[in-house]
Amino acid sequence: MVFLAAVAGGALALGSALHAQKPPPDPDAPIVSDEEFEKQLPPLDPELSRPLEPIENFELPPAVPGQTPELLPDAPVQDPALTEPLPPIATFDVTTPPPAAEGEEEARPAAVRYTLVVEGLEEVELEGRFRELSALEDADGEATNGAQIAARAREDEAMAIRLLRSEGYYDGVATVSIEQVPEQAGQLRVVVNALPGDRYKLGTITLTGGETVPAGLAQEALKLKTGDPIVAAQIEGAEANILLRLPEQGYPFAEIGTRDVLLDPDTDIGDYTLPVTPGPRALFAGYTTEGDLAFSAEHVGVLARFNRGDLYDRRKVDDLREAMVATSLFATVTAEPVRTGQAGPDGTEYVNILVRQDAGPPRALTASGGFNTGEGLRIEGAWEHRNLFPPEGALRAAAVAGTQEQSVNLSFRRSNAGRRDRSVLALIEAGRRDYAAFRGYTARLQGLISRESTPIWQKRWTWAYGAELIATNESRIGEPNLRVGDAFFIGGLIGQLGYDRSNSLLNPTEGFRLLGRINPEVSLQNRTTPYIRNLIEGSTYYPVGDSLVIAGRARFGSIFGIERDELAPSRRLYAGGGGSVRGFGYQQLGPREVVPNPKFNPEKPKKAPPTLSIPLGGRSLTEFALEGRYRFGDYGVVAFVDAGQVTASETPGFSDLRFGAGVGGRLYTNFGPLRVDVATPIGRRKGEPWVALYISIGQAF
Repeated sequence: MVFLAAVAGGALALGSALHAQKPPPDPDAPIVSDEEFEKQLPPLDPELSRPLEPIENFELPPAVPGQTPELLPDAPVQDPALTEPLPPIATFDVTTPPPAAEGEEEARPAAVRYTLVVEGLEEVELEGRFRELSALEDADGEATNGAQIAARAREDEAMAIRLLRSEGYYDGVATVSIEQVPEQAGQLRVVVNALPGDRYKLGTITLTGGETVPAGLAQEALKLKTGDPIVAAQIEGAEANILLRLPEQGYPFAEIGTRDVLLDPDTDIGDYTLPVTPGPRALFAGYTTEGDLAFSAEHVGVLARFNRGDLYDRRKVDDLREAMVATSLFATVTAEPVRTGQAGPDGTEYVNILVRQDAGPPRALTASGGFNTGEGLRIEGAWEHRNLFPPEGALRAAAVAGTQEQSVNLSFRRSNAGRRDRSVLALIEAGRRDYAAFRGYTARLQGLISRESTPIWQKRWTWAYGAELIATNESRIGEPNLRVGDAFFIGGLIGQLGYDRSNSLLNPTEGFRLLGRINPEVSLQNRTTPYIRNLIEGSTYYPVGDSLVIAGRARFGSIFGIERDELAPSRRLYAGGGGSVRGFGYQQLGPREVVPNPKFNPEKPKKAPPTLSIPLGGRSLTEFALEGRYRFGDYGVVAFVDAGQVTASETPGFSDLRFGAGVGGRLYTNFGPLRVDVATPIGRRKGEPWVALYISIGQAF
């Protein structure tokens, strides 16, 4: 070793010395001179430079008598028709062939049939997913020709490999073979054979990048564990969870980089590394808005559920956007954080919420309708300007045209009035009603402040309070007298409180609801009489499996402080109808009075009965309902039993409950179920309907 090193060192030194003595080469000089290049070329054959002989000196083969010399091989014999002139183009027939006669099908090549066999994927529980994505499976075993089958087979082969790798089988291979079925002519068998190999698992899990406050937020959000299979969907979901959770905990600008998974084929382990950039920890600052504005940034602050200095939470930003969508004033609306560069306490930064508005059409025409055998047909149409008095000041004019009700009303509503979810309503209404219990002409003035649920934003607590003034001329028999002396003048207060733990406003499947109302009123007719109307109801929903829901409802009402006959007929309590006890007509369940029919004509007794059975109403109400709701896809069926009674006493009772039973159908839409119910009274009495039909939107309760 020492000797070789010495020799090498000596050789390196000698080479350096020789190099030092030799003058440096000229960079423009040629590597080999022209004289040296010519000397190295081999000599050419002298025959190549000799001139060619005259062509006359060439010898031809001897001529054979009677035969022409041939210089070229025989030309092929041609069809004489090829030398004839072409016919004129005008003589060609260019008529389009007639279509196939009706009932006849054009001749088509016979389809190629095949069966698909999948091997190797069932063991790893991937055969079902493969068949869902397979081009061969999707074609139901039929193709135009063999080339089409081969193309589908190549697609399925590549797809099987991708499917294996998405579940951690990175060494998996797949092959496809196409073979003729011996016993069936024209039938092919396509076999997809997969060899999954070993499944790779996660080894070390490393997150790089900045740290969070508190530490470990990204690691906590990444729901991956060492030893778990490397499943693509789970890894992508875990990474998405980081981008979901960090903005909920003060990091609105969090980003993730490209993952790196280092696979070791010897151990079937993959080490996972993910760069995470949390960005600055942020606090809420204020609001800015731009675009086609429906309202100002100040009103945006009314809708927001956060204040300046609160830790940033994307859920509150999403809540703000949803609240703006619920106003129905926008074609599009977005809300996103924007950095301000203003430093907050403890190393945080203030961010503004930028709201981009695109105001939608403020005017709308709406219509709704329904029918049941108790109330008949009812159609309502309305015109509304939702932002006539910004912000969110709506003016609405509506009219009802029905077989038993005709009315018009004008209302002003300000939503989110100075506070999120608070509404102020002023209403003036006039109309005519023709029900089984009474006929009347009513004018009403109402003011109400409320917090209500909407299909977009369902609230747990709801409430309402206000007052109303009513002037009504009513008669239980025949047309009422439109005289001031016969009118009821009623003034009252409104109080309502609701609690909703159900999972849907129009189609609940679990949870419960509670609602209570109290209405102190004063009746001014003949004498001044104060009284209190009360109502409490609750409903519950219990899912039995994925398709069946058991729903129940109970309702109790009472009126204290006045006799039944002193009450205006419209202020009494009634039962029966689609939202009450089905099987009975609207207001038809309860005590009744038989009175002479003013329209009875003895000379024409068939045109009208001699007497009428008029519902009296009462001062107490008891109702129950039980439903079984079974849903299959977008359709459903319902079986139900309702019960109820109305009495003249102030206290609800159970001594004379009447029952109705029936079935219904449901068509589920994105705005709620369409309901059709058919019911009949149990223990039917004279004058009660055999069958009652109810059509509306939404469940019965």
